[in-house]
Amino acid sequence: SQKMLDKVEAIARERGCCKITLEVLEGNPVAQGSYRKFGFSAGQLDPAHGRMLFWNKPL
Repeated sequence: SQKMLDKVEAIARERGCCKITLEVLEGNPVAQGSYRKFGFSAGQLDPAHGRMLFWNKPL
């Protein structure tokens, strides 16, 4: 997973992205620990902006 995240980060930098956002369930401490190890940190939206909605499209 480190190689994959390194590649994602490299592509994001090449495209001028300012951040990478990952979704993880609150009850998944293993994934959260991995993301922390790779340099990610927990974040949240400013409540003044409203609730975050996730939209999906099955393929």
